[in-house]
Amino acid sequence: MRRTSASLVAGALVAALAWASGPSSPAVALDPSVGVADLTQDINQILSDSRLTIARAGVVVKSAETGEELYATDAGKLLIPASNTKLFTSAAAAETLGLDYRFPTTVLSTGRKAGAVLTGDLVLRGTGDPTMLAEDYEALAAQVAKAGVKVVTGKLVADDTWFDGQRLGNDWAWDDETAYYAAPISALTASPDRDYDAGSVVVSVSASGGKVKVTTTPETDYLKIVNKATVGDQTNVLIERQHGTRTVVITGTVAGSYQEWVAVDDPTAYAASLFRKGLSKHGVKVLGPTEAGAAPASAKKLAEHESMPLGELLVPFMKLSNNIHAEILTKAMGREVSDQGTWSAGLKVTTDFAKANGVELLNMRDGSGLSRRDGFSPASIVQLLSSVRGKPWFSTWYESLPIAGNSDRFTGGTLRSRMQGTPAANNVHAKTGSLTGVTALSGYVTSADGEPLIFSIMLNQYLSGSPKDIEDKIAVRLAQFSRTAAVADTTRLRATEGAPAGDLECSWMKPASC
Repeated sequence: MRRTSASLVAGALVAALAWASGPSSPAVALDPSVGVADLTQDINQILSDSRLTIARAGVVVKSAETGEELYATDAGKLLIPASNTKLFTSAAAAETLGLDYRFPTTVLSTGRKAGAVLTGDLVLRGTGDPTMLAEDYEALAAQVAKAGVKVVTGKLVADDTWFDGQRLGNDWAWDDETAYYAAPISALTASPDRDYDAGSVVVSVSASGGKVKVTTTPETDYLKIVNKATVGDQTNVLIERQHGTRTVVITGTVAGSYQEWVAVDDPTAYAASLFRKGLSKHGVKVLGPTEAGAAPASAKKLAEHESMPLGELLVPFMKLSNNIHAEILTKAMGREVSDQGTWSAGLKVTTDFAKANGVELLNMRDGSGLSRRDGFSPASIVQLLSSVRGKPWFSTWYESLPIAGNSDRFTGGTLRSRMQGTPAANNVHAKTGSLTGVTALSGYVTSADGEPLIFSIMLNQYLSGSPKDIEDKIAVRLAQFSRTAAVADTTRLRATEGAPAGDLECSWMKPASC
């Protein structure tokens, strides 16, 4: 994981502690007739954009110090939140699992060991770790070899029973099935990179010697590659896994290098194949086949790997808006609270947490916001953001939010190319959200007076042209807000530079280019 400088960390900690503080007396004398009226007028003007004429827009702005509502329109309307859903999932996970929570992946043995021979099965058991890499499975295999096991007479058993067998969300679109951001959810999975895109493989193509060369990351024979692409003058290539299969078909022309993140069909079998490959590399031969099943209670532990703690995982999860992390944490919460690794059990944990913190209106169908049946009101989001400020884990959670205009990928996250060069840059900490026809931005900003503000902007059902710049204009205006002085010029309403033109978040467009 990328590390930040000591000075940046220190500055971030100071900011987070300031945000975590409770209500205090404002530093300036307040005059409701000054500033707030201008803010209302300006936000109304921003929302008068023609792209929103037939759309739905809900916006709420509150003072974090006083709880005063500074602006609201359609505050109580139920809108599609997209990845703003992750605000609820991540906060509930921090509360329920704790920042020190880790996902263990273990190797167990059944039967007896005589010399270098294990008479029985070898069991690979997962609990949902989304950060497992091929090298981690190889390290587990090395531990098995170090324990003196060279031959396993039985099977390799892949135990993913920590979660249930439902792999995809109820409402997920069928045409997202092979996309890495909608990969199947399993207690045993693997990632191809340190964005930790669990349940996917990176398929790369390049032109070499008049032919199209195909490689995968990690190196794996799990996928069946059918290469129909040819070398051409330009790269116009389609890399697509056929539905319900392990077959990836590559068509089109290739001039340079190109890569695509492809979701696997069965993350349990994929992870087991990586582990078996690692065993072979370290001289451990499993005579039997690979099968799915549960480890018997009598099985003995041979090796174990633990993930990074949740406090660290929040960074790639929230900065890059990782859907798979959200769903895994949802099932992990269900397992923790009710011993059921299911969506329904986990979503109950999150909704109970939200209601306990004053949220009245919400409808959760998954943990990531990929479902179009998820529904929150902007007032509910602002209520959650306000309530969690007093939590002991708030500073870590706050710093996991994307930060506007900060170009470092693991600091700025999905806001790294937005609001650069404005008063919102390195000020706004907020969660983005994107689906086709849906965008949202909710979080925190400090005003020109030094007053902390909480906001939620939700725009639904627009037909063309991403209105993310509208979100940015509002956020910049909040950063300029003063109770005692009007903003003097119309630059407060100017379009911000670098707002993505498309509907989807930066992190959803691999390789990341914004």
